[in-house]
Amino acid sequence: MASDVNEITINYEEDGILLVQELDKEILSKGAWATIIFRFRQWDKKKEAHGPDQYTIRRYRKISGQYVPQSKFNISSPDQAGKIVQVLGRWLQTVDAD
Repeated sequence: MASDVNEITINYEEDGILLVQELDKEILSKGAWATIIFRFRQWDKKKEAHGPDQYTIRRYRKISGQYVPQSKFNISSPDQAGKIVQVLGRWLQTVDAD
């Protein structure tokens, strides 16, 4: 757990192997609730290498001075990520037009 939103990471190591490798992150909101989108890769045991880029959006709640994970949404593929971007772009154009 982290007390500062900037310290939150999804890197995860086990037996000396980095199973989840965080590549990048963007903090979307800060405060008592924080929302962060991560770009990461997972270790593929069969290939003995990290797999393709993946994406996840996670929400954290600050409880007793520490950020605690509350929920997550994993984007299942680059195709799904592209569709999310398209839809949000379209919706935001509609908001701007109003």
